Amino acid sequence: MSSATAGGAGSAPPAAPRHKSVTGTRKTVAALFLLPALVLLGALVVYPIGYSVVRSFSNQSGDGFAGIDNYKALFTDDGIRTALKNNIIWVVFAPTVATALGLVFAVLTERVRWGTAFNLVVFMPMAISMLAAGIIFRLVYDQDPDKGVANAVWVGVHDTFAESSAFPKAHPGRQSPLEAQGGGFLTKNPVHAGQSVTLPLVGVAPDQMPGSAKKAVQAKAEPGKVTGTAWQDFTRGKGVGKLGQVDASELGYAGMKVEAVKGGKVVDSAKVRDDGTFTLSAKADGAQLRLPASNFKEPYNGLDWLGPSLVTPAIIGSYIWMWAGFAMVLIAAGLAGVPRELLEAARVDGANEWQVFRRVTVPLLAPVLAVVTVTLMINVLKVFDLVFIIAPGSSQDDANVLALELYRKGFAEDQPGIASAIAVFLLLLVIPVMLFNVRRLRREVRR
Repeated sequence: MSSATAGGAGSAPPAAPRHKSVTGTRKTVAALFLLPALVLLGALVVYPIGYSVVRSFSNQSGDGFAGIDNYKALFTDDGIRTALKNNIIWVVFAPTVATALGLVFAVLTERVRWGTAFNLVVFMPMAISMLAAGIIFRLVYDQDPDKGVANAVWVGVHDTFAESSAFPKAHPGRQSPLEAQGGGFLTKNPVHAGQSVTLPLVGVAPDQMPGSAKKAVQAKAEPGKVTGTAWQDFTRGKGVGKLGQVDASELGYAGMKVEAVKGGKVVDSAKVRDDGTFTLSAKADGAQLRLPASNFKEPYNGLDWLGPSLVTPAIIGSYIWMWAGFAMVLIAAGLAGVPRELLEAARVDGANEWQVFRRVTVPLLAPVLAVVTVTLMINVLKVFDLVFIIAPGSSQDDANVLALELYRKGFAEDQPGIASAIAVFLLLLVIPVMLFNVRRLRREVRR
């Protein structure tokens, strides 16, 4: 019995019984589960990429080999070169500004009571489609300040510091003593002290007259001075009023500037009173009276946001409006994981809030900032909707980007070979950035 016991002690324990899977081996089951995804991946990703690569080396009809001619067009075609230049601008500025704003918003929302509501408002544009955002900003950038918000604000600020003229359409009527000169008007003959001068004008609608304007009166002559009246020489109704004379219902050009000019130099000036009268000193004796061009300048109409020079920055602004909230949410998530004791230690050591932000918060958030920036870089390389919708036809060439040029070459100009080359080029641009992002994410997971 002892030997049996010894023999039993030296032998291996019996193996556990193996149960065969009802559905077969594990690899087969895994392959069956992956098969639909692999089929979709092949049909929607691998096949289109492969076909685009092949098509990029074919001629425009697709029945011949074109070599690298289509790729040469990427650097010789003016439209594609403009698109490439604009894409560089997009990649440099859009992700950087959106990430910086997201960082500022994320830090600020931690310090205000209504941070959650602020986050909601900033992130809300992400719920809007690119199509809707494009339509919204096409209206925002409208040239007319009465329609476009951007120009309404810009014109409001401008007019605060530089008031526009109230008489942009005013001009001399028939039998007027004035003649046009350099955007303004000059009397045909010199004036003399003790004389009362009439400066009749027309062309200003009654509802456009200054609110301070009163009924015009004929200025009385004064010894040693030049007096006069500048007024709207027009009365409604046929046969009502006399040309060149101040009538009872006519209004004075309140605030208009009058200058006395001798030998090309201004010797005296005055502003027209509310009733249209003005008075100049004896210096004006023998001078000609001038209504300078500043009286008639057109009202400031704002910036041409969608013109050739500003259309790309304007569209980038709409993109930042949409994606700053995305950056803010990701950065806020990273900020929540920053050890608070490090921030407090920096404050205890005497650092102010700016130093804490710049030397502690930003370095700790560097991995998150890199992920956000790279993700947005990939996104802007594919931007199409905003440019297509916001940029008007007259400046769409100036706002062109690679994705839009791909669409135009492939569908509008029927050059599928060049369109395929642009698609492959875009893929080559995206792959390094994408690989960098994947490597960084894996590194973060390992930590």
